[in-house]
Amino acid sequence: MERAAPDATELALNAPPLTNPRLIAFFLPQFHPIPENDRWWGKGFTEWSNVTKAQPLFKGHYQPHLPADLGFYDLRLREIRHEQIQLARQYGIDGFCYHYYWFSGKRLLNKPIDDMYADAEADMPYCFCWANENWTRRWDGAEHEVLISQSYHPDDALNFIKDMVKYFQDPRYIKLDGGPILIVYRPQHLRDPQRTTRIWREYCASVGIEKIHLCAALVCENDDYASNGFDSGVQFPPHAPRIPALNTSIHFYEPFKGFAMDYIDFAHSYLTRSYPSRDVHLTVVPSWDNTARVRDRAFILIHSSPHNYRSWLASAIRKTREDFPDRQGIVFITAWTEWAEGCHLEPDRKYGHQFLEATLQAKLHRDKPLKMRAERESTVSKERFFLEDLQSVFEAHKPIMRSRIRTNILRTPVLRDLRKVIHKFRAARDFLRLKLDH
Repeated sequence: MERAAPDATELALNAPPLTNPRLIAFFLPQFHPIPENDRWWGKGFTEWSNVTKAQPLFKGHYQPHLPADLGFYDLRLREIRHEQIQLARQYGIDGFCYHYYWFSGKRLLNKPIDDMYADAEADMPYCFCWANENWTRRWDGAEHEVLISQSYHPDDALNFIKDMVKYFQDPRYIKLDGGPILIVYRPQHLRDPQRTTRIWREYCASVGIEKIHLCAALVCENDDYASNGFDSGVQFPPHAPRIPALNTSIHFYEPFKGFAMDYIDFAHSYLTRSYPSRDVHLTVVPSWDNTARVRDRAFILIHSSPHNYRSWLASAIRKTREDFPDRQGIVFITAWTEWAEGCHLEPDRKYGHQFLEATLQAKLHRDKPLKMRAERESTVSKERFFLEDLQSVFEAHKPIMRSRIRTNILRTPVLRDLRKVIHKFRAARDFLRLKLDH
């Protein structure tokens, strides 16, 4: 008699205590009200305010994404945070990477993080990604209207790392290569990245933290993380997708200004990328659809499913093991809580625990490598036209050629130095503009 497949709980109980690579899920803490959001977006605003307003843009479009097990929770509640930890650990997540919002000493969305830090029973490894960009009214289409800015004062580098030290010293804080790992979302925005990273390392050493691991988020064509003084990079989908859009093949209800792309091609493009420096952590997304935030300007992945997500994650795990056989690797998942971007592992009303189960299956490699599949959907037209196909071919090759040109520049010393000068000039220009605006 054939034995029934083990359920998720049985798999979790039999899982090894430490797997390679570790799976770290990004965690957005904007699920509780704060005075600043009350002032900018209306009384009681949280991420749920955007989530519940979403409407489908085409036939078969899955919106809104509504929570199942945990409901419309408030992260100020200790019980909710403990349920999240229990659920994550049960399905193979090894830690959370919290987005950390720090503006020249002013912190936002910090209460869940402070409460977690003070809670000895919150037994979940964690690290931070400093989300060092301006907050604007981008969701309303007014990106030029800044709500709170990153000013990068001369003493910000030192003050920021002083704020980090107590977390670095927490036994739960995630380490890589012997040092606490810190991700910076916009490393190219730092006033002087090389000087900033040097200050961070020197200060940590002065307080007994001999080594830190600095990781640059690879966004906006900053693939050469080493030139900014960082130890590694991390993919940050959906930035720089490098595949053609499917907009003309989808029958939208209203004019659409965003991008719809195929999940399978999207995953393949991230799995096969090459970078100027070798140490890049792979990132996987279960799905992506930020209609709840930006409506007709959304970025939407078509054909996302638990099956395809499991295939991408299993491939990323396998590739990480092959690329770094002699070290503890990390694969990041975006995300645990990005509900308004249609990108969450937490259970929803459509899929329940399926994405969580897919995570655990991929981690424990209980199945053979899977091929992704495109579900038959009425949203994608079967009609094809020569000029549109020709345009798609051109659009598909354009990012590939751009990537090759960038790689060649990085491999040529004179051109690489020129590129650094241009970047410094742009950074200085942006800094002066910021000062003039204030």
